[in-house]
This record gives sequence, structure tokens and C-alpha cells, in this order.
Amino acid sequence: MAGENGGSGEAGVDGYNAGYAEDLLERQLRDSGVEPPSLLDWNRLAAAGWGESWPEAPDDPAGGTLAAAPEKTPDISAGTSETVREGADHVPDQADLRRAAIAGAMVEALREYGHLAATVDPLGSKPPGHPMLTADFHGITRNELARVPAAAIEMSRFGDTALQALTRLETIYTGDIGYELDQMEIPAQRYWLVDYIEAGEHLKPLSREQSRRTLEWLTRVEELERSLHRAYIGKTRFSLEGLCALVPMIRAIIADSAAKGGRQAILGMAHRGRLNVLAHVIGLPYSGIFAEFEEQISRGLQTALPEHGSGDVKYHVGGKSLVEEDGVSMTVSLAPNPSHLEHVNPVVTGMARAVRDRLTGGDGTTPDTAVLPLLIHGDASFAGQGVVAETLNLCRLSSYETGGTIHIIANNQLGFTTLPGDGRSTRYASDLALGFRMPVIHVNADNPDACLAVAKLAVDYRFSFGEDIVIDLVGYRKYGHNEGDEPGYTQPRMYQRIAKHPSVRKLYARQLSEQGIVPDQEAAAMAEAAAAELAEARQSVIDAEPHSEDPPGPNLEWLTAPAEAPIDTSIGAEKLRSLNTALHETPEGFRLFGKLARQLKRREESMESGIDWAHAEALALAGLLDQGVSVRLTGEDTERGTFSHRHAVLHEAESGERHVPLADIAGKGARFEISNSPLSEVAALGFEYGYSTVAQDTLVAWEAQYGDFVNVGQAMIDQFVVSGREKWGQESRLTLLLPHGHEGAGPEHSSGRVERFLQLAAEQNIRVANCTTPAQYFHLLRWQALRPTRRPLVIMTPKSLLRNPLARSGLSELSEGSFQPVISGVGAAGRRTRRVILCTGKIYYDLIGAPEVPGDIAIIRIEMLYPFPEQALKAALEPFSESVEVCWVQEEPRNMGAWTFARPLIREASGRDPLYIGRYGRASPAEGYSGRHVRRQKAIIAAALG
Repeated sequence: MAGENGGSGEAGVDGYNAGYAEDLLERQLRDSGVEPPSLLDWNRLAAAGWGESWPEAPDDPAGGTLAAAPEKTPDISAGTSETVREGADHVPDQADLRRAAIAGAMVEALREYGHLAATVDPLGSKPPGHPMLTADFHGITRNELARVPAAAIEMSRFGDTALQALTRLETIYTGDIGYELDQMEIPAQRYWLVDYIEAGEHLKPLSREQSRRTLEWLTRVEELERSLHRAYIGKTRFSLEGLCALVPMIRAIIADSAAKGGRQAILGMAHRGRLNVLAHVIGLPYSGIFAEFEEQISRGLQTALPEHGSGDVKYHVGGKSLVEEDGVSMTVSLAPNPSHLEHVNPVVTGMARAVRDRLTGGDGTTPDTAVLPLLIHGDASFAGQGVVAETLNLCRLSSYETGGTIHIIANNQLGFTTLPGDGRSTRYASDLALGFRMPVIHVNADNPDACLAVAKLAVDYRFSFGEDIVIDLVGYRKYGHNEGDEPGYTQPRMYQRIAKHPSVRKLYARQLSEQGIVPDQEAAAMAEAAAAELAEARQSVIDAEPHSEDPPGPNLEWLTAPAEAPIDTSIGAEKLRSLNTALHETPEGFRLFGKLARQLKRREESMESGIDWAHAEALALAGLLDQGVSVRLTGEDTERGTFSHRHAVLHEAESGERHVPLADIAGKGARFEISNSPLSEVAALGFEYGYSTVAQDTLVAWEAQYGDFVNVGQAMIDQFVVSGREKWGQESRLTLLLPHGHEGAGPEHSSGRVERFLQLAAEQNIRVANCTTPAQYFHLLRWQALRPTRRPLVIMTPKSLLRNPLARSGLSELSEGSFQPVISGVGAAGRRTRRVILCTGKIYYDLIGAPEVPGDIAIIRIEMLYPFPEQALKAALEPFSESVEVCWVQEEPRNMGAWTFARPLIREASGRDPLYIGRYGRASPAEGYSGRHVRRQKAIIAAALG
């Protein structure tokens, strides 16, 4: 053969020896490639005439790429009868092996690096490419590739030769869709995707009707944006122009999901394109959108919340409807979202998990993939915001997985005014997903057919494997970030190009016209009809009401808690004993770790002698589950408890087998779920909030490892937990358990930041409590679960009190009574009293634990800080004369804790300005040295009792 003993492309001269060939073939096998049959059956290839009689072809002196076909394709059948001795074994020589190995490596290079040569940028930037995609890199020519049978690399379906096969693969992997698959570690998933992509399962041509409908949606999307732009110049709307294909993609995903048995889809997205999604996916009327711009509240998008609070800006609100497409339908919800962009991600996945749990009911009759979370991300925020990584990390955790989320990055290649090179350290905005082994598909937003193909691929993959998949929809942003700013200031060249670039609707209309599917006149008529419909909708709003209408004030009756009948939160003594027995039962042969076995035995026998905090919690939850109320408790180290106090999940000492007594108690359709969360506050807290908004009658609780850790979840608290009801009417009885108390453990292990929650408290939006007894905690949990009005509850839970012998409750305190917002009765009353101490939480035990409590001092505990129990406090202070000094004692610094919030309310209830006793104002919540903490704590107690 030409060059066999030293030609320019030969292995012996250029170093492409047998060892290199073997390495390439081994890599093919190791790195998820297709096993080449040439390794398995060389005789079959010899019978095809390979190795002895291929026609000679001159080497390509230019060492060209695969972009052009060879001048002549060899006929692999030529000379077969003359070169094969019947029945003889044939082993190809080293040159044959080299060529086959390189051809196989080039197949894998296209699968691995083809996305780097894909034309996914509508603005026409040149793809970076990769050396391994070129024949030159491998030291081979096109003519040599033409001598390799496609069968040698298992590519016969793409032609007779390796060159034909590779040319075909180039069109697949370097077109308007780029596939990133090499990060996938599960062979079955990668093989499935490779076979699917190369078979073109998703690339089947659209029917004429589907093409026409796609153009119709693109027209409606564009005309809505143009109408708003003309009518409300400079008003913020976060236009979708440059990414208009997003709407038909979402609709296609919904239709394909419904066809596969999907029952509900829950969408989360930030601002970009939200109004268009509300109109063209959720189906909210155009008149509602125009009414928002005209500030005609009664006709806007938020009419589901008439006068129910503050409302929100139009590009934050959500909606829900039954969406029909291609003869199928599915319920679709768009979750409301604040300006914290990606923070809606875990909320949506939490909502989806709650819907799935409700649909399945634990009977397994509904597939785990029946509820689809669909998240629309921004390119800059996907790469830049940590909540994205935290949310992606939840995708395969048993208590958080949802059956797979489809992620679409609405990639306009610009973050506000920041270019990608200044906003991320990765090549793609989507690279974060690689670490979670998710497939990533890049697609050109100016190719609607490719966009719909990718949507189909995503649905098919998600429903086949129940796994997340990421679509990087690469487009551009036609205007500034919010239509009010000038992008030419910072990206003049980009926006010169955008100004000349035709819209995707125009491009697609031209394509369909050339294909004879939609004539130009019909496309123009579509645009005219859409514009007329929009104009009519706007005029109806203008004509309906005057612009000067004053918006109504908030409906305080709805915002504040309605009057409720008293709730019996007690559980009879005998029932408590029965529950206690069930809590401490283990399966036969189940042996506990010795130390734990002794601890639980003491707890089981403590019903009469004094119930501790964790025991009271377990009895409260057991009672709820026995009544048919579901409970979900998650958090950092929650199964055992940060302080080794809960032990809700037991482990067999030898096998490690798990046993959850509370799960066995659940009855009447109730579900108990407890799980250690990942070390996350933002996504974990957001997930539970989302779950609680759907499972509204489940007690959903999230526990921080230490109360201070809630600092990291502050955005979730500000934007969702405390304000979601007033902004969006989103109700929740989420319960936060935040370990709180100054015990000398340092600044980050002392404070649950009660002052922040109290600052955020208004209009009965949340409840904030700091209990002092296990019985109070018992009744509070049950009250939270059983009370008709749903509000988030924040509990400052204890640390040292978990084992303080004074912090015990008798059985009768659980079997009788209820939660008391104010507790009095410690100390003297009447004329002998000179000082009344008001306090909350753990410092009460420091006060009563002092060597001597003067007989002329009374102590009143405020257990519910918000809503502040003004009437109960007045009643508790009534026995004392007006001359008695009232003081507030706390262990937190003066600028923290409840003092600033409580002071005016105490003044109102007592008729006098209270005296403050506690630490002075500090920048840090607590001392870092234990000895210093002890000295200051003693000084506070001495001042209070002095």
C-alpha cells in the first residue's frame, strides 16, 4: 500500500505505532465509545476485501479536514474475490490497525468536542473548535480515512467508509446543536443519548401544521414585545426578543411531557420573557398585561389577590392554567419569583416534590416522573449565583429528588452590562452542570426547528431516566437589560450587530416560505392579526377605567388572622403512654448502639419523672401522625439532632439498618419523612418553603444546625417566607427550628437572629416564639399543625436546655392545657414586689438558677414574641402596682435580641418605659472566649436580681 514503508502519513515514521493505536482503542472502550468490531472479528473485514486490494490514492498534501468529501470514494467490494483466500484467517497489518484506531478516535472526538465547533451563536461568532476534530491532529489524511471501512468503527449506517461516516457525524455534532455528553458517568445514559442523537430521533421534520403553529407562536411572542415597546416606551418589561424560541420550546416540552403521562408542570423563571410566558404558556389575557402597565389593579394579572396586600411588579407574578397542545393537556403553574433571580429554583423543586408526594400517596400508582419541574435560568445568574449549585446538588438526594428537572438557560450572552469574560471563569454559562454529570445541549435560538428538537430530546431523556438535563438556549438581548438603559454605552459592537440582525420570526418565515409551507402573504397576515388582537386588548383596558383610579388599600382583615375557636392541643395521658411505647419499639433482633440504648431507655421511663425537650417533640409529632397529619422534618444533622438529642432515626449496631419509629406510627394516610439535608441553607430552606406552599396541611419543619446558620438563607426568608403571602397570596405553615442561646460557644453558635425576624414581622405574616419548657414546645408544634390559619413559625429552640434538669415538663402539662404566650407566677406579687423582670427563652433558667432570687422580684416569661401578646402581658402585670419597676432582661447584645422590638410594646402594655438589662450593643452576637462569656452572663444576672 502507498506509504507503507515510509510515506508521509505512515506510522513507522511519524510515531503512530501499534502502541499508540492500542491506546486509542482502549480509550474508545474506557471512555464510553462504541466497541469497534474490528477488534472482535478481523476475518469479517478481510472478507470485505480490506487490507490487500484497496485502490491506492495519493496522500492529501494539505492534510485537509473532513469538511470536503474525497474526489473518489473507494468501492470496498472491489477485488474481493481476488484477494481473499476462502477460509483463511486474515490479520490486518499495523497500518490498517493504525487507520482504524485513529478513525475510531475521531468518532469519539466528535462526540466529545463537537460542541466546540457547533454554530450555536445567532450573532455569528466563530466557534472555538478543537484540534482533535481535525485530521491533521491525528496525523492522517482524508484519503487514508477513505480506505477504512465504516464497519471497522461500527459506523456502517453512515456510509461505506470512515470518511463518509465522519463527514456525516460532523453534520450531527457541529451544526446548530452542540452536545456535551463526555461528563456523563453512567454508561447506559450516555449510550442512550449517543444512539438517540446519531439516529436523529429528535430531528424528524415537523409536520406542515407544526411548522405553521411554531411560526404562529413566534409571531405572537414578537408582536407582544413590539406592542409593549411602542405603547410603553422605556417601561421595564424584560423583553424576550432574541430568545423568542423559548415559548414554543416550553409549549413543546409540556405537550411531550403530557403525552408521556406527565400530570403537572411547575415552572420557575426570573424576569426575562416572563410576561410572554404568562400570556402564551399560562394563557393569561393580553388585557391583564396591559392593565398592569396602566396600573389598573382590578383588571391586571394579580386579580387573584384583590386588595390582599402589596402585590408585586408584573414581571414577578405567577399563574396557573390547563395548557393544551397537540391534543394533550397538562396543568401548568408558574411560581412567583422575586428579584433574587435563581432563588426560585429550590422553591419550584420543593413544590414539585410536594405535588408528587400528594399524587403518589405512597401507593406507587403514579410514576415518579409525573410532575415536571421546568426551570428557566439566566446565563449570568446560572454561572454566578451559588443557589444554582445548591439546587443542582439536591437532584439525586432521596428526600429532594423530583424525577428530573429540565433546565433551560435563556442565554442572551450578557449579564446586565457584564460580558461573559467578566462574569464567569468557564467557557459556557452551563458548565456548572458538568460537575453533576448532567447532559448539556447547546442550541442556536435562531433555529426554531433545532430548538424544538432539543426540547423533545430533553423530555425523552428525562422521562427515560428521571434525571436532570440542561438546555443552553443561545440567543441575544435586543434591548438593554430593562428597556430603560442604553446597551450601546457598554457593548457598542455587539449592539451594532444586533441592530442589523433579523428576528427569528422573520428568519423562520423566510425558511417556511422557501419550503413552500407558509407563503409570505400568510406570514404577514399572521403578524397583522396578532397586532390587531393586541391593539384591541389594550384599547379595551384604556376605555374601561380612568387612569386616575387610586389603588385600594390592603385588605387588613385578610392579612391578619381571623378569629379562631380554641384548639385542643393536649393528648390524653393514656394515649401519650401508648405513643411513648411505640416510639421506643424496635424490630426483633434490632440492636442499638449501647450508649444510645441506655439513653433511650431512660427517656422511655421518664414519662412520670420529667419529659425533656426531644421527648416532648417526639410525642407531639407522634400525636399528629396518629391523627393523620403528615410531618416532614429536614435540616442539617436532623435525624440525630445537632446536639445528639433527637435520635429519630435508629441504626442497628452491626448492620447499620435504619428504623424510624415515627414512620410506623403514621396512620390515616399520614406520611412521616425525616432527612439530613446537605450542608445548605439557601436551597434546603427554599425547597421546604416550596414544599410547604403545596402541602399546606403538612407540618413542614426545617432545622438549622445552629440558629446562626439561617444567616445564609436570609434571601429566602426576606423574599419568600415572610413576604410571599402579602406579595403573591402564597400561604405556608413552614416551621423553622433555630437553636439559640448564649452558652459561650462563640459568635456563630449563639444567635438565631431573632431580631431580624421581629423586624420583618408585620400584618400577622409570621409567628416567632422562644419557649422555656418542653410542654410549651409540645403544644406549639401541635398548634402550628392544627391551626386553620397558615403562617410560617420561627422557633428559637434551645441548646443547653436540652439537658438542663430544670427544663422538664410533667405528663399532665402535655395531657392538659395549651400553649401559653405569657407565663407568670415566679416570685412575689402585690405590695412586696419592687421589680418585675420580663424575659424570653433560656435566660429565664439563668435567673432562677442564681444562688438567691430576692423575694421582692417577680419574673414573667414572654413565650410568643410575635404576634406580641399585649393583652396577655397586661393581664400578667395587673397584680402589680404602677410604682413597680418593669425591666427587660436578655443575654443578646442590646441591638440584637427582642429588646428593640419589645420595648414600645411593653411600654404600651405596662404604662411605663421598661429598664434594659443585658449586654451593650455589639457588632458581633457573642464573645469568642468562654470565660469572658461567663463573667458577662453573671454580671447580667446580678444586675437583674440586684
